[in-house]
Amino acid sequence: MTTSVGRRAVIAGGATALLVPVAIGLSKSASLLGGASPTDGASANAAAGPQAAALGAYLKIDTDNNVTILIGPTEMGQGIMTGLAQLVAEELMLTWTQVRAEHSPIVATSPNPYANPLFGAQFTGGSTSMRGWYLPLRKAAAIARDLLLAAAEALTPTGAWTLASGGQVTDGVHSYRFADLVSTAATLTPPTSATLATTRNAIGQRLPRTDIPAKVTGAAVFGIDVQVPGMLYAAVVHCPTLGGTVASMPTSSRGALALVNLGTGVGVVSTDTWSAQRAADSIASSIKWTLPQNTAALDSPSIAAKGLSLVASAIETPRVYEQAGGIDPAAALAGAAAKIDATYQLPYLAHACMEVLNCTAVVTATSAEVWAPTQAQALCIPTVAAITGLPPAAITVHTTFLGGGLGRKFEMDFVTEAVKIAKQVGKPVKLTWSRKQDFQNDKYRPCATIRVQAGVDAGKAMSALLYRNVSPSINIQRNSSPGNNPEDTGAVAGATDLPYAIPSRRIEFVPNPADIPLGYWRSVGESYNTFAVESAIDELALAAGADPLAFRRVHLSGDPRALGVINAVDALSGWSKGPPPSGSARGVAFLKGFGSYIAIVAQVSNSGGKVKVSKMFCAIDCGVAVNPDQIEAQMQGGVVHGLAATLWGQVIFNKGVPSVSNFSNYRMLRLSEMPVVSVSIVPSEAAPGGVGETGVPCVAPAVANAWAKLTGARVRNLPFYPGATMGDG
Repeated sequence: MTTSVGRRAVIAGGATALLVPVAIGLSKSASLLGGASPTDGASANAAAGPQAAALGAYLKIDTDNNVTILIGPTEMGQGIMTGLAQLVAEELMLTWTQVRAEHSPIVATSPNPYANPLFGAQFTGGSTSMRGWYLPLRKAAAIARDLLLAAAEALTPTGAWTLASGGQVTDGVHSYRFADLVSTAATLTPPTSATLATTRNAIGQRLPRTDIPAKVTGAAVFGIDVQVPGMLYAAVVHCPTLGGTVASMPTSSRGALALVNLGTGVGVVSTDTWSAQRAADSIASSIKWTLPQNTAALDSPSIAAKGLSLVASAIETPRVYEQAGGIDPAAALAGAAAKIDATYQLPYLAHACMEVLNCTAVVTATSAEVWAPTQAQALCIPTVAAITGLPPAAITVHTTFLGGGLGRKFEMDFVTEAVKIAKQVGKPVKLTWSRKQDFQNDKYRPCATIRVQAGVDAGKAMSALLYRNVSPSINIQRNSSPGNNPEDTGAVAGATDLPYAIPSRRIEFVPNPADIPLGYWRSVGESYNTFAVESAIDELALAAGADPLAFRRVHLSGDPRALGVINAVDALSGWSKGPPPSGSARGVAFLKGFGSYIAIVAQVSNSGGKVKVSKMFCAIDCGVAVNPDQIEAQMQGGVVHGLAATLWGQVIFNKGVPSVSNFSNYRMLRLSEMPVVSVSIVPSEAAPGGVGETGVPCVAPAVANAWAKLTGARVRNLPFYPGATMGDG
């Protein structure tokens, strides 16, 4: 007999056990703790452990007194499993070694206890998970605490039961573990409210992440790791030109068990992923495609030219998303003592997640089961139902870990394809996109052309801002239909609601009607608007003869939190203490976004005519800092992501064909190019803000501002170095 042992099985070793979640008497407590009881999907990727009993929708307590928190958002490397688990640990005074976390089930019924409170649905994005769940999850845990205390009182009436650390309650003489109380607690009527803990037992602590041990040992299950008995493997070939559909295709191929017409591509099924990919490559040239009629318009130069035309057009009627001041900005600019008129251009960007798109599906006549690395649980069940015709109750969807999401895994295209293939072949199928298919069939971050006109008065105070963003619109592209004229406030995110003191301003948006498929990318609108805003602020400060950081400090003085991060990054970087080392320069940028405030200073030098970023200083006020270690990690990750996009990131389209096909021509940051990143977390008791996307937008303007100060050359068009490859130095 031959046994096949995978990499993760070797790492994890041979220990096995069974976790059986048991819902006990949830009809009363579930309504207050969030709704439905956990389903089998909750334990799809659970770590091995003893038998567990559930208390409400969010907590399971096993016989060893370990507490598992069911997390609605997706863990995609940002550490949300840990941060949300800390909220529960805070209310229940748990020791960290007894805390577990796993993805919740995906619930099709309403209300969904795992729906993001800010979205109203089970989505993960927009840096909303901690913002949305901070109070609801703490309240749920506090109610669970009171139920456990009431259970102790029911078993031993003393009137003196209080919470003790380590998952226990005590009356000073007797004590119970949570595990001893959960069955009784689940039968009690929950209180209508509960008082939140005032101590800082877990919140604010640098607690280790709950997901790291499994990732180190290989036990963690990402989408690409899923194994199902009797599983086949699939690859896909899409049209090289965006929007193309299958006109004709081969009926068979050497190495393929089946070929499936997906409409927008061809699924190729084989006995393993490598064989499926090879078979897909072999038939690619044999597939005939029907191309869209507008391929000539799917061209980067023509889209850019249209953007430049619209940004300067006096004929085009813009959508105005913000207007303030009694004087028209154009009139105020006419009388400005100093002013700027600058146009900034930013390219389309790919997501470039480390884990390529993949999904595993099993479809029968009566049921369907899907394992997906998804950010959009709320869309999964209706997507599967539409393909299979099955009722939602017959569909089970498991959320796996994600090897990066960045907004790309919000989409349903890869889930749709896997389910279609599995339905047609009648066997379990794991679909894995190749890296080329992943890059060339992305949902790209919009390009943007942005014109900024701004002025200062004789006292160097900003007097007017006239801002126009021209870009393809995600919301308009997805919601345009006859008679429908959707708005897109996200297109100007990072340009509206600026805390700068500007008495007269108007923020305009003009859609650039390009048909390149668009998607949400880490920080989306803020990623391009912050570059334009903060580059323009810098240019205006220099035109007024003012120090750029001091200029920001003056104009942000009306917002204490904004002023706080400016002062913090000043102290961290030493900006006001003196110049940087000889041959280098510093640039600064600021953002209020995602419920947080951030300022970044970049320190750069000239290395052979190219920018070298040696240090990045970051100050963030994200409200209550639940886990400072994770916040620092997200700022560091934001610098990596933002810096690669700043220097090299771009996707060029030539008649609908994307320029990139792999990391070889989509330049990433090398380890030797990584700057030293220093982070200062400004103490705050404000509601938690976002951190996952907050670190990206300020990177580009901070680097551009530093480079302009060092060399006198202002970079207004990103990336710094178009056409770079991984072979470039």
